[in-house]
Amino acid sequence: MSSFRHLKSMTRQSYLTDLNDVEWKVIEPHIAVAKGAGRPRKHTLREILNAIFYLLRSGCAWRLLPHDFACWKTVYHYFRLWRISGVWEQINKVLRQTLRVKLGRDAEPAVLE
Repeated sequence: MSSFRHLKSMTRQSYLTDLNDVEWKVIEPHIAVAKGAGRPRKHTLREILNAIFYLLRSGCAWRLLPHDFACWKTVYHYFRLWRISGVWEQINKVLRQTLRVKLGRDAEPAVLE
């Protein structure tokens, strides 16, 4: 059954909230990779992020996450882990800096006193 679920997640239809390749390349370096020990992942981190973005955009409850994503408990585990470890803040910082540079501004805003 678990291999079926894994296969299903690899062939699912995309959602509007899914990361495209460019977005994934920006975010991927800031997501922790496996340390080599322990059980191998059933779901890619990109799929976990896709599930989180779907949930945040749709406003659905964790337990109502569509079945073609990873189990809601798995998705919530990563969401919470990344919140506690500061990953979301790091991603937000990188995206803000990238946008500011694209707009011709300094990466960090200057504080006026």
